[in-house]
Amino acid sequence: MAEIAQTYLGNIHRDSDLAELIAAKSCWRVALDRSDRSKGRIHAHADDGTAIGIVKDRDRLMQDGDVFQTKSQKLVLIHLRHQEVLVLDFSTIDDHIAPATLVHLGHTLGNRHCSIKLKEGKIYIQLESDTDKETFGKIVEEAFVAGLKVSYKSFSPSEAIIFSSHHHH
Repeated sequence: MAEIAQTYLGNIHRDSDLAELIAAKSCWRVALDRSDRSKGRIHAHADDGTAIGIVKDRDRLMQDGDVFQTKSQKLVLIHLRHQEVLVLDFSTIDDHIAPATLVHLGHTLGNRHCSIKLKEGKIYIQLESDTDKETFGKIVEEAFVAGLKVSYKSFSPSEAIIFSSHHHH
């Protein structure tokens, strides 16, 4: 049976007393993905393998450093994992690339319903798993856009990119 944590105590990055308490007392540490931030109910495992259920208001976004307390008074410290993204930089593509090649690449990525962000002349594609990394890497490689710079970047929880969801109306 999972421990249930639903009492929010604060955030160690904004509350020095809470940070001292966490440093002095044993607590469960739980690593979550950014996609878990808005969920009202989260099933996770602490670093020692203990099953933990976190219950919170859906309107409140989970932050790195949030602390919850379980019914048994045990503390739970939340850590947000780094965000991995695929970066496509079109600034150096060959001027003679057929527009159809770019449209095909955009269409293929769009069919995967991936979250993207256009920023500073680059397309950032949100990666949810290692499978996404392999799949999107292969899609871009097969499209063969001469001069396209392809890279991967990891953002810390404090600098992460906010993606808009892809959905059909």
